Amino acid sequence: MFSFKTVTVDTSGNIIQTAEKIAQSQEEKLAPNVVLEMVLIPGGSFIMGSPETEVGRNWYQVWDQSLDGCNIEGPQHEVQVSDFWISKYPVTQSQWLAVADLPQIDISLNPNPAHFKGDHHPVEQVSWYDAMEFCRRLSRHTQQLYRLPTEAEWEYSCRAGTVTPFNVGPTITADLANYAPIEGEHDGFQWSGTYLNEPKGLYRQQTTEVGIFPANAFGLYDMHGNVWEWCWDDWHPTYEGSPTDGSAWLSPDVDKKILRGGSWFFFPDLCRSAFRNRRTPDTRLNRTGFRLVLSNKIHSVK
Repeated sequence: MFSFKTVTVDTSGNIIQTAEKIAQSQEEKLAPNVVLEMVLIPGGSFIMGSPETEVGRNWYQVWDQSLDGCNIEGPQHEVQVSDFWISKYPVTQSQWLAVADLPQIDISLNPNPAHFKGDHHPVEQVSWYDAMEFCRRLSRHTQQLYRLPTEAEWEYSCRAGTVTPFNVGPTITADLANYAPIEGEHDGFQWSGTYLNEPKGLYRQQTTEVGIFPANAFGLYDMHGNVWEWCWDDWHPTYEGSPTDGSAWLSPDVDKKILRGGSWFFFPDLCRSAFRNRRTPDTRLNRTGFRLVLSNKIHSVK
C-alpha cells in the first residue's frame, strides 16, 4: 500500500479540494536499482468518451479534415472493466534500459532511444512495435503477462472515477501537468494555450521526471501530458461497435494504433481524459511513450 494526495480545481484552475488516499501496489525488480511499480485498479463500470458539449472534443478534425463530422470521442457508452494492475508512471528510461538488455524475442531495441535524457524521465521515441517487444521480453523474464493497456483500460485508469474533462476537474494547469500552454494556429484554426480560465503557466518544452505532479484518485501519475501513451487497440474513428468489456478493439485492416494522454508538446485540450490520437505503429517521436498493464487476461490477441 502507498499513500498519495489528490487535488481538485475549479474552472479558473484554483485548487478547491485536496484529499489523502491510499492504493495497493506491488513491485517488480528489473535491475539492482531499477524497480517497476504497479498499482491495482479495481474493476467497475464507467462512461467512456466525452459529451458532445465538452470543450476541445473536435480538435482532431483540425489536423485531419478527412475525419470531419466523425464522432471521434463518441458515442458515450458504458464499459465494464475487470481488475488489473497498471504502472504508476510511464515507463522510464532506466526501466527501458533494463528490459532492453534482456534477450531479443522479435525485434531489436535501442537501449537509449530518448531525446530528452534522464533515468527518471519517460522513455520516448519508441514505436508501438518497440513497446510490444518490451512487453514480451518483460513477460518472458518474469513469467507474468505484461502488455499495453487497452484503450478502455487507459481511459478508466485516467478518469479514476471522474466525469470531468480532466481527472483534476473542469480544467488543468501547468502546475498539475506537463503540457504546452502556448498560443498556436493551424490552417486558420487558433488556440490560446489555455483550456478555460486558468493561467497559462510554464511551458517546459521537454519531458519532466515522472511523478512530480499530483496523482489521480487511483494513485497514477502523468496521465495528462508529459508523453503520449501507446494503447493496444487499433484506431477506429468512432465508438460505434466498440467492445463494452474493456478488451482491445482490433481490426486486421487498420494501419494505425491509439495514443492517449497528450504530451509536453501540445496544448491542454489534447490532454483531456477522452482525447484520442492515432499514429502508425512504426512512429517514433520525442513525445511518445507508454505504460504497462499486468493482467491475468490476454483479451484480444493478434
